[in-house]
Amino acid sequence: MLDSALECCQKCRGVIATIPSRIECDNGLCSRVLHSQCTGLTKEQLKLLETIHNLSWKCDGCLGSNQNQSLLQLSKWLEQSLRQHEKRLEVLEQRSKLDDPGQQAPMLCPYLPNTISRKAISITVAFVLLTTLLGIILATTTNLFGKTLNKNQDNIGGGLILRFVHRQAWLAQPPQKTLADLTLPVSLVIVLPTNSDNCSTQAQCVLRVRLRQTFDIESLQEDDIAFNFVIGGDGNVYVGRGWNQVGAHMSGYNVRSLSFAYIGSFQNQKPSAKQLSVTHLLLERGVSLGKISPNYRLTGASKLEPSITEYKADQLYQSFSNWTHWS
Repeated sequence: MLDSALECCQKCRGVIATIPSRIECDNGLCSRVLHSQCTGLTKEQLKLLETIHNLSWKCDGCLGSNQNQSLLQLSKWLEQSLRQHEKRLEVLEQRSKLDDPGQQAPMLCPYLPNTISRKAISITVAFVLLTTLLGIILATTTNLFGKTLNKNQDNIGGGLILRFVHRQAWLAQPPQKTLADLTLPVSLVIVLPTNSDNCSTQAQCVLRVRLRQTFDIESLQEDDIAFNFVIGGDGNVYVGRGWNQVGAHMSGYNVRSLSFAYIGSFQNQKPSAKQLSVTHLLLERGVSLGKISPNYRLTGASKLEPSITEYKADQLYQSFSNWTHWS
């Protein structure tokens, strides 16, 4: 009871009368209490323990049973504890500098903690850089897209480049049966009119081509639209049967020719400059693809069958009179 009440030294078994002379082992499982003089520490070491509260001590029982070894380990333990204390002081000093208004980093918002302000600045800078980069990419893409769009507009407005409007784009019906393959390259290209209203926009021309396909299938009992290609007044080329399938444009010539049909009726009206311009490009493409023979002959349907009135289109044929391959 006395030991417990008065707290005895675990080494000399003497009563620890005063608090300054009391030293407790830092090992929580041990909690050994000794007199200062019983610890084996020097006066300088004991003074450090008294003046620096963050330093700790371990008894020789926790460090080792050999007395000489324990004294050496006690010194090492104290030095280690002292270095940890110095590190804590350095951390506290750095924190005090950050808390000092004169040393504080610029804050985005004075009401936010300093660490949040730094993160906010970093996020803002990254966001600005990303926005700038996206702006540059968008401007470049828009410029390229604008140039492409202008080209397409020029093409629709003037037939300056070869632009095909494929069957799915003008909502073509599928052929009634499989069409025969054409023997390529062909040496004859036949031009002829559709004998319908002309057109100047893609919407108008799509309607004319769809009506023509319906007429050929329903009224003429053909398997598909009769022509290989239909050339609109908008300067676009509407794909009919295409390069590879036999057309139904003129009996006796279908298996050895390609047909270019021009939307309109050309007894009294000439084809548009767009139609003539894109015809040059279409013929050149056919030759380059090996679909049309380089020494092909370009001719009008009424030149081959003068008696058939639906082929008559004098203004159309006269437009080709000075072309190299016209016959």
